[in-house]
Amino acid sequence: MSETASSSTAFPAAADVAIEDINPINPEMFSRNHWQDYFERLRKEDPVHFNETETAGRYWSLTRYDDIKAVDTDWQNFSSARGITLGLPIGAEAPPGALTGIQTFIAQDPPVHDVQRKTVAGVAAPGNLVKLEPLIRERTQRVLDSLPEGETFDWVDTVSIELTTMMLATLFDFPWDDRRKLTRWSDITFAIPQPGGIVETVEQKRTELLECLEYFTVLWNERKLNPGEDLVSMLAHGEDTRDMPPMEFLGNLLLLIVGGNDTTRNTMSGSVYALNQFPDQYDKLIASPGLIPKMVAEVIRWQTPLAYMRRTANHDCEVGGKQIRKDDQVLMWYVSGNRDESVFENADVLDIERINARQHLSFGFGIHRCMGNRLAELQLRVLWEEILPRFEKIEVQAEPERTFSSFVKGYTRLLVRVRRKST
Repeated sequence: MSETASSSTAFPAAADVAIEDINPINPEMFSRNHWQDYFERLRKEDPVHFNETETAGRYWSLTRYDDIKAVDTDWQNFSSARGITLGLPIGAEAPPGALTGIQTFIAQDPPVHDVQRKTVAGVAAPGNLVKLEPLIRERTQRVLDSLPEGETFDWVDTVSIELTTMMLATLFDFPWDDRRKLTRWSDITFAIPQPGGIVETVEQKRTELLECLEYFTVLWNERKLNPGEDLVSMLAHGEDTRDMPPMEFLGNLLLLIVGGNDTTRNTMSGSVYALNQFPDQYDKLIASPGLIPKMVAEVIRWQTPLAYMRRTANHDCEVGGKQIRKDDQVLMWYVSGNRDESVFENADVLDIERINARQHLSFGFGIHRCMGNRLAELQLRVLWEEILPRFEKIEVQAEPERTFSSFVKGYTRLLVRVRRKST
C-alpha cells in the first residue's frame, strides 16, 4: 500500500501531460491521491504556473516554498478580500441558486480583518488552552477506551470527527445532542455539488447553509441576553462584530467551524495513515513517546489539511519572473511548498525527527496565520499521548477514501483495527 496507490480507473501520469495543460485545481487529482508528481513537475519546470478557464478566469499557481511565503506575508500587494478559494472571473455572476454575499474575516484585509479576528482570538489564547487540556484529554480517553478490538472500523467517523466535533460544540457552547450538525455544515461549506456528492445541487447547498444561519441566529439572540465565554457570545458582544449583517455572521461562523473541524480532524486521520505508511517512524514513536510534539509538527507538514489559499493581485506585479496582472488570482499551494525539496530534505517522507518541521506552511504566514494552530497541535498531541499507552498499533486495513476537493485535503473514510496492550 503506497501513498500514490492508483484507483481502478486510469488517471493520466504527470509525465504524460503537457506542462501548460496541468491544472492543479482539479479535485479528482486529490481524491485519487495523484497530486504529488504533478506538483513536483510544476516546482521543477514552471513554479509560477498560469491557467485560464471560463469558470474561474485567470489564476496563477505558486508551488515553491519561498514564493508562497513571500506572497502570504504581503497583504498590501496580495489581497484576501475577494476570497480565499478560487473564484469567478471579475464581473461574472454566481450560478443560479448559489448563496452570495458571504463574508469572513479571513477574506478581509486590515483593518477589518484585524479587529474581527481579535474579537474571537481569546478562545485559542495560551491561558484558555491550559483550561481546555484536561477536558480534551478526558474526552480522548473516553473515545479511545470505547474502540472495538479485533474489528475493522472507520477511524474518521469514530475518532477524528467525534473528537473535533465535541471540541467545536464546547467552543460554541452548542447544544450537545445536535453537535453533528456542525460536522455537516463543515463538510458542505467547500463541497462541490455533484450527483452522489456531499451535496448534489447548488440549491441544496444554499438551503443547508441558510439552516446553519437560522440555527446560530437563535443562539446569537440567546447569548445577547445571557453571554458566556463561547465564540457566539464573543461575536454577539464584540464591538466590531455585534452589528454584522447575516451573511457576514454566517461567513465567520463557517470559517470558525471549518477551521476548528476539517483541518484538525483530517490531520488526526492523516497521522494514523502516515505512521502506517512509514512503519519505521511508528516504531520510533512507540520507543520514544517524547517525540510526539515533533511528530505532530511533521504530520501537519506531511498532511497539509488545506491544500492552498488564494490571494488577488492589487496591481500589476512580478512573481518568480512571471508578470501578474492586477486582479489575477494567485493560489498559494501549501501542499506543494511543504514538499519543496529545497527546504525539506526527502520531503515526501515522514520524518518525526525532522529538524525544520515547524517551518511548514500548513498554518500560513503573516496576518492570516491560523488562529487556532496551537489548539490543533494540542488536540493532536493529547491524542497520541493517549494512543501510545493503550495500543500496540493502529493498523490501516485499506487505502483511505479521500475528500473530493482541491482545497480541503482530507479523508472521508479510513478503515483500521486496533491492538490493545495487554494489562
